[in-house]
Amino acid sequence: MQPTRDGPEARRQRILALLERGPVRNQAELQQQLADAGHEVNQATLSRDLRALGVVKGTDGYELPTAPLSPQTAHQSLWHAVHTWLVGADAAQNLVVLRTPAGGAQPLGVALDRAQLPGLVGTIAGDDTVLAICADARKARALIRRLRQGASR
Repeated sequence: MQPTRDGPEARRQRILALLERGPVRNQAELQQQLADAGHEVNQATLSRDLRALGVVKGTDGYELPTAPLSPQTAHQSLWHAVHTWLVGADAAQNLVVLRTPAGGAQPLGVALDRAQLPGLVGTIAGDDTVLAICADARKARALIRRLRQGASR
């Protein structure tokens, strides 16, 4: 199939349509499905598209974004993610390095972002590590205490 020259919005709509059809286990599989549909895309662009769409990787593969969460639901979701995914946490100045099993960083990072915890500026999630950026070292230590309490529930 000829690659399409449609912009990012058309490609992102195609990603959503592919995810609605059924589970997609990984980026390579999604990249191939997009190529089959005429959307040639590199891994970095695909990662940006997934993040912009709010798509997260769950235990069965990529999942469509859910409706915006209420503050109470966001905190419940955070504690579920912490209990499910958090393996370890270490502070380094205002940064917190959170360890997860493979594939657990994205759902934990999204849950942290949605919870809008005080002092947490933002997160960057890889495959098995989340970097949480806090306003200062004190807030980083407080975040670790809070997450460890949630993990022990």
